[in-house]
Amino acid sequence: MDLETPLTNVKGVGPARAALLEAKGLVTVEDLLAYVPFRYEDRSNVKTIAQLAPGEMATVIASVHSAKLSGFKRRNLGMFEARFTDASRAILVGKWFHGGYLANVLGDGMRVALFGKVEFDSYSGELTMLHPEFEILSGDEEGDATLHVGRVVPIYEGIGKITTRQLRIFTHRILGELGPIEDPLPEHLRARFKLPDRATAIREAHFPPPESDLRLFNAFRSQAQFRLIFEEFFWLECGVALKRSKARTVTGIAFEINAKIRERVRQMLPFRPTGAQKRVIQEIVADMREAHPMNRLLQGDVGSGKTIVAAEAGVIAIENGYQVAVLAPTEILAAQHAFYFRRILTPLGYTTVLLTGSFTNREKEKLKQLISGGLAQVVVGTHALLEKDVEFHRLGLAIVDEQHRFGVMQRLQLAQKGAQPDVLVMTATPIPRTLAMTLYGDLDVSTIDELPPGRKPIVTKHATADGIERVYSFLKRQVLEGRQAYVVYPVIEESETQAMKAAQQMYEHLSREVFPDLAVGLMHGRLGGDEKEAVMQRFKDGAIQILVSTTVIEVGMDVPNASVMVVEQAERFGLAQLHQLRGRVGRGAAQSYCILVTEKMNDTARERIRTLVDSNDGFHIAEIDLKLRGPGEFFGTRQSGLPALRIANVLRDAEILVVARREAVEFVARPPGEEDLRRAVAYIRDHWQRRYGLVTVG
Repeated sequence: MDLETPLTNVKGVGPARAALLEAKGLVTVEDLLAYVPFRYEDRSNVKTIAQLAPGEMATVIASVHSAKLSGFKRRNLGMFEARFTDASRAILVGKWFHGGYLANVLGDGMRVALFGKVEFDSYSGELTMLHPEFEILSGDEEGDATLHVGRVVPIYEGIGKITTRQLRIFTHRILGELGPIEDPLPEHLRARFKLPDRATAIREAHFPPPESDLRLFNAFRSQAQFRLIFEEFFWLECGVALKRSKARTVTGIAFEINAKIRERVRQMLPFRPTGAQKRVIQEIVADMREAHPMNRLLQGDVGSGKTIVAAEAGVIAIENGYQVAVLAPTEILAAQHAFYFRRILTPLGYTTVLLTGSFTNREKEKLKQLISGGLAQVVVGTHALLEKDVEFHRLGLAIVDEQHRFGVMQRLQLAQKGAQPDVLVMTATPIPRTLAMTLYGDLDVSTIDELPPGRKPIVTKHATADGIERVYSFLKRQVLEGRQAYVVYPVIEESETQAMKAAQQMYEHLSREVFPDLAVGLMHGRLGGDEKEAVMQRFKDGAIQILVSTTVIEVGMDVPNASVMVVEQAERFGLAQLHQLRGRVGRGAAQSYCILVTEKMNDTARERIRTLVDSNDGFHIAEIDLKLRGPGEFFGTRQSGLPALRIANVLRDAEILVVARREAVEFVARPPGEEDLRRAVAYIRDHWQRRYGLVTVG
């Protein structure tokens, strides 16, 4: 057996189990060996029941003497109680609250390994274990019981109907039959960090040797685990470094920047840029002058002025005779960008057009002709821009907004509309540094870390649903003082139709009963492009005083007079989304307020609300969001470009990532020898695509 052997060749993995494993991305022996335990239990203290003492953690192997379910049978809320006995003839009682499901699992006569804390029940005078871990050993054709007790035991996350015990058996079986494992990690790194070879690291990560320090293993800091985590980060970062160095060799557009262009940029600017904006535009200008394509990420908090920086870059491209494409994730954001670019670029004589999926075929045809003929200098659009028949006359700069909503491939698709154009990607969801290194490692990062002058921090308050009358009174006072407000409703169960209905009902309730003397408007995702634009325009002009909306206004709305944001059922929103919604206010000189109204909250929701009430700092909020949700969910889909890391975890292992990145950059820039680099490139090319799901290097 070798690392490429399909799991279907492993004894006990039939077609049904193979399908479950494949759904988890586990196809080969190497895949399963990379599925390491998430914790370890010391079950080496094996005793007979008669030898047990209250207060100790112990393992016993015993048989079920009797079992019963007491208490409420409805919804499995009862207490499940089983009495166990062994050769010592003593009795041990196992108790599980809400254990109704165990009535179908544990039956009389079954041989079981129990692991837990021993306690003395003074009421019954018996030894008990409350919620012990257990594994059924009776009728065990699949392996030796000593694999599951009498040692440090690995605990895996079950996969469908495949239990941690079965995964332990399969892994043990594979390790017993596996041939030699090649070690691809460069020799000098193994020596410097005193790392075990790959075969030893894999073996010990699954089955720690006796006398192992379990605290190190459960913290993922044993030498074996460190080696595997470091290796995964090292190859990922080598791949990113090779990709960057390859990009440096591609010939792109060297934009000229002269006094006339600088004057055009100055004419366009509606206000004096902040120090951070000046620094960032200098970084972008330096890139655009170079004769290879710019690949830069521009990140900044909500309202920090990223769009005006992108517009400055756009003027440079246009004045050099090129077109600019702006890709946005939603129609409403695309419409906002088109409105903004028109307002500041039309006085310079540039034409901005908008292309989205909701346009008629006839309208699209007309626009495509303007774009291919070079008559439109700025083309703003949604995914519709990526369609094959959208051809640019001379694309020089591709701007991707809200980058985390697009995949790496879409960025590539847009860039392919021109001959190696410069690419600027923007995000208002600040990305913690360690994650940015992994996710956007092929991009140079610019950060706008200050807000435009005169902006006051938004005051964020938490209210419960039963205090909604006070919230409405406050909102009305603000509107009567001449301000405007948003009232936002969540998308319930990911259904835009449901959210639309909720918003529609609330709009009728607010406009007829709560604020009959105020102008209330309605915005939701099902409105056509023109209708949305009309509502936005009326809100901007002040004809609508209170805008009731679903989350379609999450990004892109810029109304300086709007000073109150009320978010209903705020517990249903993610942290980043709430921060984005809050960023719709606080854009003028007046003090702005965000009121988060909640109904039922769990601990995570409470933590989210507390974070927002305490902080306006998007970077701090992103760090907390990442901790609450974990890296996998932070960006949602695989297509966002987040590598499918297996053993490493960017949160837990941030400091190992920093070390691995440093070593990888050094290795690619100054390899010990040509042969070492050639071997590394071949290894990455073979493993890159399937392991990390990112664009191939080479």
